This record gives sequence, structure tokens and C-alpha cells, in this order.
Amino acid sequence: MSKPIYVEISIRGSLDELWRRTQTPDLHERWDLRFTHIKYLPKFDGEPQRFLYETRLGYGLKIAGHGESVGERSFNGQTSSALQFWSDDFKSLIISGSGYWKYIPTQDGAIQFLTLYDYQTRWGFVGKLIDSAVFRPLIGWATAWSFDRLRHWIERDIDPTLSALRAATDACARLSLAFIWMYQGAIPKLLVRDQWEIELAREAFPTFQANASTLVLIAGCVEIVVGLTYLIFWRSRSIYAVGACALFAVTLPALFTSPRLFTTAFNPTTLCVAMFALSLLGWIACRNLPRAGRCKRVKPGGIS
Repeated sequence: MSKPIYVEISIRGSLDELWRRTQTPDLHERWDLRFTHIKYLPKFDGEPQRFLYETRLGYGLKIAGHGESVGERSFNGQTSSALQFWSDDFKSLIISGSGYWKYIPTQDGAIQFLTLYDYQTRWGFVGKLIDSAVFRPLIGWATAWSFDRLRHWIERDIDPTLSALRAATDACARLSLAFIWMYQGAIPKLLVRDQWEIELAREAFPTFQANASTLVLIAGCVEIVVGLTYLIFWRSRSIYAVGACALFAVTLPALFTSPRLFTTAFNPTTLCVAMFALSLLGWIACRNLPRAGRCKRVKPGGIS
């Protein structure tokens, strides 16, 4: 049996503002990665608040569903909102589910904002397998990432759209730099053993001409390690500065020992400028990004 999804974060702001940005549809859909569109339906006295939701998958595909607020109450300074949701869309892995949000003021002036929800899946055994292996971890991450994006919006007044743009820029720059470093280390230096690389090593280190091939192998391994650091230290902003310094350390000696290299087609000049630009973009975008890891993902014993 899969465990319900639990996410908790501490947000410094007023309870009224947090409630407004989580309970108003056009504000809710701005920060919650799980939904593209939320629309409240007309509400009559004594009936729960019903709503429609959509999640766009791209290429014109979308998943639609229904939901309703089945209870809201305030007691001892705490506020909660319970939900039920379901989807008749066969593309949706989720058939139905339920959960709640809680807003708990703390003694230090913050709001403990948390959610717990669970759902039933369709598609039989295949659906359960997809859910446990891929979907449940992904939607749990999306919930946590969205909660931290909401925190940035309330605490730092960073627009959720800007947060998403910065995160996409950081990911694009980081993955591109990792690929370039690892490709340059693995293909021409380790797998293909390009003779041009060996000649450059001989020119750069004339006293080690007999071991030029070994130097190329070592350089290839170092470049792969540098590329991997972008992925291993995904949250690190300083890795962009480290990578830029490593690029400078690799390029500068070649400028003096093999200046002709910088006049050929697709030479190090263009590659280095592009990598420096990616490093600068990543450095700028990486500040104050939403992080799913800032949320608690295990339900404490005192939470019911």
C-alpha cells in the first residue's frame, strides 16, 4: 500500500493572505504546479463549493477533473480546508481522492502550512505500478516544490511565473554545462582518443610528450567529474563559479601553447564564450529558487 502524500512548510506571512492565495482559484493556479486552470462553480446555500480543474500535458493534451470543498472550520487559531476530487477522464491516472490543507499559526509568527492527501488509481495493476514507481513520487515532489514557490511569493514577493522561469533557466544552463563538460571529456579523450587532443597535450606539456596519451585520459576524467558536479550539487549556486574558473584554467594555457587552435572553425573561443554565458545565466537565475527539499515530507506523530 502506498503512503498518503504529506507536505509541510513554514511560511512567514499573515494567515489571511495565505488563505487568499490558496483558496482563490486564479491565485491558486499561479503557484501550484499540479494545476493549469481551476474554476469555481456557482455555490448555493448549504452546498459544498464545487470546482473544475485542468492540467495541460502539452501538444493539446489535458486532463480534466472535478472537486469540492467538503468542510472548512476554524478552532484554536487553526484553519483547515478539506477536499474531495475525482476525474472521469480516462487519461487521468487518478480516479478519485481526498485530502486536506491545514493552516497552523506558530509561536514565532509563522504559519505551518501542510497538506495530506491520497487517491485511487485506474488501469488496474499497471496503474498501481506506474503510480508507485513514477507518478506518486513526482506529484509529491510537485506539491513540495509548489509549496516553496508559494512561500517565495508571500515572503519575498517573487512572482510564481518568475520563479518558474528562473528554475527552468537554471535547469537548462546546468544540464547544458554538464553535458558539454562530460561530452568533451568522454568522446574525444576517452572513447575516440582523438589524435588532435594528444597533439595539444604534447604542445602544452613538452616534457611529457611520451605520456601525452595518459595526460589526455586524465584530462578526460577530470572533465567528466566537473560535468557531474553540476548534477550532484544541483542546489549549489557556487558550482557555476567553480565551473567558470575550471574553464578559464583549461583555456588560458592553450591560448599560449597552441594559439593556432583559436583560429580554426568551431574553436575554443566560441565554445568558451557560450559556456561562460551559460554560467552567468545560471548564476543569475539560481538565486532564491523554489526547492522541494525545504518541505517536510514525513507526517509528524502529532498531526492528524
